Amino acid sequence: MRTTLDVDEDVLHAVKELARLRRKTAGHVISELARRGIHASSERSKKSVVVGGFEVLPAEGRIVTPQLVDRLLEEGSEA
Repeated sequence: MRTTLDVDEDVLHAVKELARLRRKTAGHVISELARRGIHASSERSKKSVVVGGFEVLPAEGRIVTPQLVDRLLEEGSEA
């Protein structure tokens, strides 16, 4: 299907490079990447857990300490 999209220059450059390396068209590469993103997003939403009315976010592998909370609050107030 033919359509017109407004794509950021860095994204277009990366897609064209991937297309060249894979010997495929830029449109094919964009379609593959979009499918992966859509599939990953739908898989994450299927796995979401709600506790007490709030969605539980995935762990980032670090312990949240009072010091970390203070640092993040300070960084947020500086912005």
